[in-house]
Amino acid sequence: MNSSSSALFDFTIHLLLLSLLAIGGINPILPELHRFVVSEHSLLSNEQFVTLFALAQAAPGPNVIFVTLIGWQVYGLVGALVSTAAICGPATVIAYIATGLSERWQSRRWFIILRRSLVPLTTGLMIASAWLLCIAANSSLASYAVTGIVGVLVLATRINPLWLLATAGFAGIIGLV
Repeated sequence: MNSSSSALFDFTIHLLLLSLLAIGGINPILPELHRFVVSEHSLLSNEQFVTLFALAQAAPGPNVIFVTLIGWQVYGLVGALVSTAAICGPATVIAYIATGLSERWQSRRWFIILRRSLVPLTTGLMIASAWLLCIAANSSLASYAVTGIVGVLVLATRINPLWLLATAGFAGIIGLV
């Protein structure tokens, strides 16, 4: 195996493992994905990582397209196809099996505890992802302030986040951030 094939193989194995933690989408695994792709292997820069994430969030469809974009950016078409299969395959099989089993185990105490324990786990992973994106995307006090204000507005109001994103983007365009 040449070094490119070996690197794609390592990336694929890593995605297969991460797919088991991608509860509710790609966001919970962002910190580990960032560590592997940016910090450990230097496949992408911080800026490229955040840009691909923003592009994936803006695109219609599931947010796992982010992994497809990383695969495409680093390894081309083969990387896009392999990374998509690696992140979606195991979760799809597990979801299919779990759906059948959950009907049988719905009233068992251990299953109820397991389901309830996934909420704080996913919440913690989401907070870690938000923190990572905040640090990777912000470079000035003003950009941290905008991120904080938008975060508070998202949590405290019913304003559509796309309006907040557009406003923050406009602030960047006119040089406020």
